[in-house]
Amino acid sequence: MGAVDRVEKTDAEWRELLTPEQYLVLREGATEAPWTGAYESTEDPGTYRCAGCDAELFRADAKYHSGSGWPSFSEAASSDAIETREDRSHGMVRVEAVCAACGGHLGHVFPDGPEPSGLRYCINSAALRFDAAD
Repeated sequence: MGAVDRVEKTDAEWRELLTPEQYLVLREGATEAPWTGAYESTEDPGTYRCAGCDAELFRADAKYHSGSGWPSFSEAASSDAIETREDRSHGMVRVEAVCAACGGHLGHVFPDGPEPSGLRYCINSAALRFDAAD
């Protein structure tokens, strides 16, 4: 995959496109409560896309049950699908995961995932749209 095509919208356009919960998560960095997201227990084959811009973010074969209460993935769909940045909010130092295409907040990345990556992408269901495999 080559460079990511950037998606830019005004705040008003994001508010019109997204549900209130999606807006809070993707545009304001909120976190949904654990065990409440639509995709936490999903095991179907398919692709997880950004709920804001439809970019491919994760594949179902990288999803696993981490016990965290949020959908967890061991790797992104491609090396340029997710950008990371330091997050020092809430008195913690974490690594924030954002959609490389639209900059939407997805969740966080932790170094306690399964091999071979050793990463756990802990992602809000509200930031995702699931395309089931045919």
